[in-house]
Amino acid sequence: MTSGGVMRIAVGFYILLFFSYLFGPLLVMSFTAFNSSEFPSISPWNCFTDEWFEVLIKDNQLMGGLKSSLVVGFGVVLLAVPIGLAASLLITQLRSRARSVVYTIAISPILVPGVVLGISTLVFWERVDRVVLGAQDGFFYDGYFMTIIGQSTFIAAYSMLVFLARLQRFDPGLEEAALDLGATQTQVFRKILLPFLKPAIGSAAVLAFLASFENYNTTVFTIVSESTLTTVLASKVRYGINPSISSLAVIIIALTLIAAVAHEFLKRKEERQAIAEKLIANPVAIKAGRSKRPLGLPIGALTAVLFVGVLGSLWMGQNYDVDQCKVRVAEENRVKFEALKQQRLAEAKAKQTTSSQDQDSAVDAKQSSGQYQNIFAPSNLGQQIESDSGAEPQSETETKDAKQYQNIFAPTNLGQQVESSSDSD
Repeated sequence: MTSGGVMRIAVGFYILLFFSYLFGPLLVMSFTAFNSSEFPSISPWNCFTDEWFEVLIKDNQLMGGLKSSLVVGFGVVLLAVPIGLAASLLITQLRSRARSVVYTIAISPILVPGVVLGISTLVFWERVDRVVLGAQDGFFYDGYFMTIIGQSTFIAAYSMLVFLARLQRFDPGLEEAALDLGATQTQVFRKILLPFLKPAIGSAAVLAFLASFENYNTTVFTIVSESTLTTVLASKVRYGINPSISSLAVIIIALTLIAAVAHEFLKRKEERQAIAEKLIANPVAIKAGRSKRPLGLPIGALTAVLFVGVLGSLWMGQNYDVDQCKVRVAEENRVKFEALKQQRLAEAKAKQTTSSQDQDSAVDAKQSSGQYQNIFAPSNLGQQIESDSGAEPQSETETKDAKQYQNIFAPTNLGQQVESSSDSD
């Protein structure tokens, strides 16, 4: 194998690892949406079911959060995209020094944490509501209004970057030529600049909507008493979730893939139309310059595979009963639980028997060792001698004599002994 072949294998393995890391969690979550388990999991697999989609539709809290997210997302698109477009046009018209200053000011909200933006938006518009309207919960203190304003402060910067990237390829000579021909500024903007910015406008709108849809840090402070999809999901995660969340993820992923495939299809259609128009104008040059795209997406093949997969799933699911599967799984779980319970009881009984035997052995050892445990004690020596010889207890005189000499060597007793001896003489 050549070095080129090794390099291709290494690059292919790296790409596979990268996309597995990127899309692996999405695939796992998608599979959990079709498992009958009460908690999102793929192991152990219980039964194939689509009931969690019905649970999702009947969840009023999630559906309300989804509607709020859609309203806020469209509001952000309507506000952030024009602001980003205006900022990009202003920056392109300024000189280099002023351009850098305006660019820094316009891009700065991206660098501010979302928590700070949310709190500052809440405090500012709450004060404006009290001062302007003189009310506690007026128009400016509305959750939707503050969320749209708070998110647009940094999403407009994202839109501006998209427009600036597009304007880098714009030829200002087209505007100058139109103005020389008598067009007004409005006509130049509407007939020359907007058609050129049409792809950027679509990209900025999609980017703004997605950024608004998934935002949490700013929304959690500005939404006040309302709730969006992200805040609802965050509150549900604290108390435990069910696979209906996975079904929502499946729907979002499917819509994203459909939109991507539709975009690629329309893009290729436009390319074919452009090539056909050029082929009519100059067929020789077009035939010589045509080349195949090395990494083209086989839309037809993917569509056929998806269609066959759907048909196969429907055919296999004709004789499949979810209720019977649930009953069977419940019975298997009951049997496993009983077996585990019996095993635990047997282990506990064996452990109790072992501990009882150990305790009895310890008691026997203690009794046997207690019989001779003080045999060598100094205080027990006289008793042992008496018990061995069978002697009678000492008389009162012997006891008095023993007491007479027990402290004979004490220093304090020396004078007493001398006095007693002299008295006796």
